[in-house]
Amino acid sequence: MMTFDSDPNLDHHLGMDPFSYLSVLISIILGLGITQLVTGLGRLIQARARIKFYAPTIAWVMLLLIIHVQTWWAMFGLRSQLQWSFTQFFVVLLQPLILSLLAALVLPDIGPDTVADLRANYFAHTRWFFGLLVVLLLVSLTKDVILTGSLPNALNVGAHVMFIATSLVAMFVNREWFHRMLAPLNIALMLTYIAVLFSRLR
Repeated sequence: MMTFDSDPNLDHHLGMDPFSYLSVLISIILGLGITQLVTGLGRLIQARARIKFYAPTIAWVMLLLIIHVQTWWAMFGLRSQLQWSFTQFFVVLLQPLILSLLAALVLPDIGPDTVADLRANYFAHTRWFFGLLVVLLLVSLTKDVILTGSLPNALNVGAHVMFIATSLVAMFVNREWFHRMLAPLNIALMLTYIAVLFSRLR
C-alpha cells in the first residue's frame, strides 16, 4: 500500500481542510445516485408507451431524490469535525453508498425495446429495497454516535424510528392499499422532517 504524507502548511495555504477533501467522494456518490434517478425517469418518459406505470414507484423515486439532496445538505454540518478516522469516514460514506443501491433498485433497466411493469418490479424487490432503507436509517443513527459519542436529538431519533418501523412493516406486508398509502405518507413525513430540522444550513 502506498502512503503519502500531507504538508499541513500546504493544506492550509490551499484551503484544504479534512472535510473539504473527504466531502468530494461523498458528493460524487450522491451525484451518481441523483443522475441514476433522473436518467431513469427520463427513460420512463421516452418508453411510456411500453411501460405499465405504478404510482408508488414514481413516489419513491421522488422521495429518493429528496433524500439524496437532504443527505448532501445535512453533510454540511460535518465541516466542524476536524479530526477524522477511517472508521468515521467509512460510516459516513455508507449513507450515499446505500442510497445509490436504492436508486438502482427502484426502477427497472429500460432498454430500447423494454416492456416493463413497474408494479411487478416494485414487489420483486420489496424486501431488498425496504431492508436497505432500514440499514440506511440505522447507519444514519450510528454515524452520530461514532462522530459525536451520542445519538441526535429526540425529535431526530423519533423520526428515524418512525421511518424504520414503516419500512420493517413494508418488508413483509404486500397489501396493495398499504404500499399505495406508504409512499405519499413518507414523502409528507420527510418534508416535515426537513422543514423542522434542516430548513437552514447549520
